[in-house]
Amino acid sequence: MPSLSIFLLALAPLPAFASSCAEQIGTIERRLDSAGAIEVAGLQDGHTVRTGSPRGVTSVRLDAPSDPDTVSTADHVAIARTLIVRAGDEDRRGDKRACENTMSEAKGMIGALP
Repeated sequence: MPSLSIFLLALAPLPAFASSCAEQIGTIERRLDSAGAIEVAGLQDGHTVRTGSPRGVTSVRLDAPSDPDTVSTADHVAIARTLIVRAGDEDRRGDKRACENTMSEAKGMIGALP
């Protein structure tokens, strides 16, 4: 009897878990729809301002980033959006390493949003 229950348990449908890359994609998409990203790049077609992030900062930083190369630009935000699409495709194909590499590149492009 125990082996039958183990067999049935093994065949039972399991919940689908989001990959860590899919979670990163969602996080960066929310970040790209934040007030800071819209301040840098403007409101893009099909996007809305997302507010109320449980981990979001509560006040705007007035000082410049310590690394000037991390300052966000509209061009970098646009490139990051295309990288997010590419990472989503890589994640759907199951190429975890490529997705994570693309996400790292997208995060670098976004830089320090206000």
